[in-house]
Amino acid sequence: MNLTVRSNIRFCLLLIWLAIPLTLPAQLLYEISGNGTKAKSYLLATNALVDKAFLDTIPNVFTVFARCDKVVTEFAVEDYEALSALRKAALLPDSAKLEDYFKPSDYLTISNALTPTLKMSMEQLGRMKPAYLTELYRTALMQQFLGLDEARTMSGFFEQVAQQTGIRVIGLDNLGETLYMTFDREPFEYQCEELLQIVTYPDREVELERSIRTAYLNGRLGDIAFQIAGPDNRSTISYSDYIVWTKRNEQWAKRLEPYLKDGKSFLTINCIYLGGEGGLITALRKIGYRVKRVNR
Repeated sequence: MNLTVRSNIRFCLLLIWLAIPLTLPAQLLYEISGNGTKAKSYLLATNALVDKAFLDTIPNVFTVFARCDKVVTEFAVEDYEALSALRKAALLPDSAKLEDYFKPSDYLTISNALTPTLKMSMEQLGRMKPAYLTELYRTALMQQFLGLDEARTMSGFFEQVAQQTGIRVIGLDNLGETLYMTFDREPFEYQCEELLQIVTYPDREVELERSIRTAYLNGRLGDIAFQIAGPDNRSTISYSDYIVWTKRNEQWAKRLEPYLKDGKSFLTINCIYLGGEGGLITALRKIGYRVKRVNR
């Protein structure tokens, strides 16, 4: 074979190689087996800022969902009483007002940010706990700057399908634990600091959520954990939250055992809880389960 023919063959092979897509589907779907399980279960990482149409790009997600007979998520709101309890827990004690906990200048900063964004008066907002106001304001920021559409989000999609088709939906946290994680996991003084921080530096929240979404769409759950726990993160979701989640992930892994032993469970969990050394995937592996990507 002469040099010219050999070069032409190499050139053709190079063209073929370049024509092959170099990006694989995002690695967001995991298979759970081993440790005495009767059947496989599956774990889907979700992100509220991603449209449910994105599910069509995750190979096999609907196929494995059809094999399962229960859906496990972070918290399952089952009735009106639970929703009523959540609303009640969001309020300050009857004798307290938000302005009592801030300097007048800081309270004015909070008022100027919350009132036009949330379209509510401070008479209403001033009855709510700082942690709840922080979550409301963060959600509004995501809607304004990152296109959050709660009617189109992928989060909650499979729970809705399960409820419509009679499949059991299980929450890993009970109502009391959910109330604690939402409103009381941080000291009240720190909640006040975070509220003032988020209204003063809203760009930090948007920057973090944008970077999390980018990492999610590329299937990099470990990067998400580093972005939250890393030293460069100056948002209100930070290292201290990651430590709390790490301890909860260990509890979740134990609570998942009866559902994983039985098999055919479909876990749908926010991506921020899954990656890194403190993530739920690592916690499951530590107690003996095999957790591997479905679409490798």
